Amino acid sequence: MHDPRPHLGEPLALDLLDTRWNENGHPQDLLTDVAGLGIWLASAGLSDRATADQATLDALLSARTAIYDVVQSAAHTALNEVLGHGRIRRTLTDTGPADVVDVPDPTWLPAWLAADNLLQLLAEAPDRIRQCAHPDCVLFFYDTSKNGTRRWHSMATCGNRTKAARHYAKKA
Repeated sequence: MHDPRPHLGEPLALDLLDTRWNENGHPQDLLTDVAGLGIWLASAGLSDRATADQATLDALLSARTAIYDVVQSAAHTALNEVLGHGRIRRTLTDTGPADVVDVPDPTWLPAWLAADNLLQLLAEAPDRIRQCAHPDCVLFFYDTSKNGTRRWHSMATCGNRTKAARHYAKKA
């Protein structure tokens, strides 16, 4: 099934946050049911590693809330609870050292992967995790621009709307 979200392709943690968006002033949420979870798992490339069922959906919703809490207010207790469902096991393989994701309960795998991805983003460049600057947009993005000054999840949508509104305000 088609992913209806207006913004795709962000790192896993932010992609999970972007399962909520506004469309024509109305809040939308992809994760209201197991069918939406299936769409997200496919978009995230996790269909072969997770089952679209209610337990996985519940775990993923917990992770989404925890990630949002960290990004918005640095509250990390709930994120640590999600991370408590798994770990990275270091091992030596025939090809060399490897980090193996170890999540005993598979219903928590997508949630744990998203929470772990947030840790990676925070370690790399926490100031590059941003919410779109358009006042009606709730989407998040990871700023990969050279100078780190990106303001909108998409220049084609929110950026142009903001610039057009500013232009018309000057004319009025």
